[in-house]
Amino acid sequence: MPAGDQRSSYLPDFCEPHAAVVMVLAAMLVALVLALARQSVSGELWTELARTSGYLLWTTLLCAALLCRGRPWLSRQTLEKASIAALGIIVGTVTFVSECVYWFGRAWDAQLGAPSGLFPTEHAAFLLPNVLIGAIVGGLALRYFYVSNEWRRSVEFEARARFRALQARIRPHFLFNSMNTIAALTRTDPARAEEAIEDLADLFRVALSESRPEISLREEIEIARIYQRIEKLRLGSRLDVHWDVATLPPNAMVPGLLLQPLLENAIGHGIEPLPQGGTVTVVGRITDDMISLEVGNPVSARARSTRPGHRMALDNIRQRLELVFPGRASVSVDDAGDAYRVTLRFPLVCDPAEAVDDE
Repeated sequence: MPAGDQRSSYLPDFCEPHAAVVMVLAAMLVALVLALARQSVSGELWTELARTSGYLLWTTLLCAALLCRGRPWLSRQTLEKASIAALGIIVGTVTFVSECVYWFGRAWDAQLGAPSGLFPTEHAAFLLPNVLIGAIVGGLALRYFYVSNEWRRSVEFEARARFRALQARIRPHFLFNSMNTIAALTRTDPARAEEAIEDLADLFRVALSESRPEISLREEIEIARIYQRIEKLRLGSRLDVHWDVATLPPNAMVPGLLLQPLLENAIGHGIEPLPQGGTVTVVGRITDDMISLEVGNPVSARARSTRPGHRMALDNIRQRLELVFPGRASVSVDDAGDAYRVTLRFPLVCDPAEAVDDE
């Protein structure tokens, strides 16, 4: 298969029970339609339904079994070759079942000594229409599978592009804030500025050069802790961050730069306006296979109103969580009293490779 061409694997996995059930139901529905259409000719609905449903059921299940068996080979072929081979399997199965039905009917009628009326008596009149119908229905089914797969791929590509665009909006903002911190330290404390530059280099290595949309929770916490060190150099004793995330699995997968913007907002909107500073809390819990991450900070009355940058960051995180965990993630804000808390909830999804690496 040509490099980068994944379209030949558009066929669904017929080995799954769900796919088999759907095919059986579709075969029964088609059999009912055909029986109703032929009732005006034969006048025997139930007999016609039994004959048609039996034939379609065996043909459908055999096609599913052969496509299931051949799926690994089909997925390695080009789109054209895989489609022709799949259509050949369908037509060949229809031909084989039709031949078996015809010759079994001949043997059954010969055993009875008279036509039973359940099996066809004309070979060509039974075989050729079945093969033609099988080719037409098989071609339409393959076209449907291809169009459906292309639609799913386009939705995935669009979601991935949106995710990268949203993530790109976070990274320059994060970088500019770090550079401003270093610039402020350059004249007052060159040694600390050098430490900040080293931490920023680590951030480039861990975060900015990261091409995956999702990273492990261990990496995400590492990024946030490095950012904390940069801000600690600027704010000194005014900043304290309390981490309570020991119960979280380090190999859980999260969207990149999830905690760092929240930590940045908590420091910028909560700690920095307070003359005496304060403590930012980061708490992580697991409940019913859901991860809960809460970032809280004290807030002064003067800084009670939410700044636009804060709202943009929350909207950005909410959209990225929705793209990764559609309908299963949430972002909630509690700004009652003298504290401001943002809570993220999303499913626990672990990467086995990360677990192996940690070991």
